[in-house]
Amino acid sequence: MTTKEVSIGIVGCGYWGPLLVRNFGNLPNCKVTAVCDAKEARLKHLKGLYPSISCVTEFNKLFSDFDLDAIVIATPVNSHYPLAKASLLAGKHTFIEKPMAASSAQCEELIELARSQGLTLMVDHTFLYSTAVRKIVEIVEAGDIGDLRYINSRRLNLGLFQKDINVAWDLAPHDISIILHILGEFPVSVNCQGNAHVTPNVEDVTNMSLIFRHKRFATIQSSWLEPRKIREMTIVGSRRMIVYDDLQTHEKIKVYDVRVERPPHYDTFAEFQYSYHYGDSYIPHLHQEEPLKAVCQHFVDCIETGSPPLSGGRAGFELVRVLEAASASLKASGAPILFAPPVDQLALRGNGITSTADVSALSVAQ
Repeated sequence: MTTKEVSIGIVGCGYWGPLLVRNFGNLPNCKVTAVCDAKEARLKHLKGLYPSISCVTEFNKLFSDFDLDAIVIATPVNSHYPLAKASLLAGKHTFIEKPMAASSAQCEELIELARSQGLTLMVDHTFLYSTAVRKIVEIVEAGDIGDLRYINSRRLNLGLFQKDINVAWDLAPHDISIILHILGEFPVSVNCQGNAHVTPNVEDVTNMSLIFRHKRFATIQSSWLEPRKIREMTIVGSRRMIVYDDLQTHEKIKVYDVRVERPPHYDTFAEFQYSYHYGDSYIPHLHQEEPLKAVCQHFVDCIETGSPPLSGGRAGFELVRVLEAASASLKASGAPILFAPPVDQLALRGNGITSTADVSALSVAQ
């Protein structure tokens, strides 16, 4: 356990990097010592905002020129693995933007490397740290909505188009991380359909389905071609339903006391009628806090205490497994990708370290 100020180097100063610089820099027990980016214009911009931070264009200089405790990686996905591996081999605690890496094999190597080095490895699954998602998990675990039946999520906007990954890899990680966290288990199968309308071979619209045990499932719609920005998730239970709209400022969660009940007995078809229940809805109070601030604080706390992160390497691995299966399904015209052996309960929620199931993709169902 360390009691000194945690010194951090941040790689990547594009869209997300400056947000990480601001949030880590505002923590009382943390100091952003240096930032790295290949584009000098971006470094000049950051230097203007934070004059005390050193700027370098070569990643290796973060190791040779500074005494850093941790490296934060906010670069394109294909660079996550080599940068994170170099960071861990250099003995640095490592924080990686989502998704963790470009393949599950890369994730597994990073997990083992962090374990052998005794280092904190964390993935930025930002929404797990939001007060809204924490409240949803609290409501679900308390049994307030009854048996969870399905989750429907939509994450849509016009752009930002990527060239190296499709929209599923870009937008769906947020939804996948939330869904796995709420359900606390890994899916039995995944299927995905989509099309590339703007950039050849880079899908800009996808529809993904995750099938879980006990007849539960989740659907995720992702798009860069939508005229409106939508960030909405519906969690349907047997007693109540939750609507989560992340674009709302003060009323992100609404709980609806509505349900449909099938009568247990009836003599004739004419007597058969579904029973619709309409009760009151309510809006839970949420403490206003920037989720990324909570993410950054959690990483520093884990470094100081040695505790496993909520979104550790194992959570990052599980998410990439789903994305890999979605990609395989896209290539197979939407056929489901099965996981084998039959998936047991995973300790996903609150544990970034252990898994009790081999979730290797087995086959494309014919």
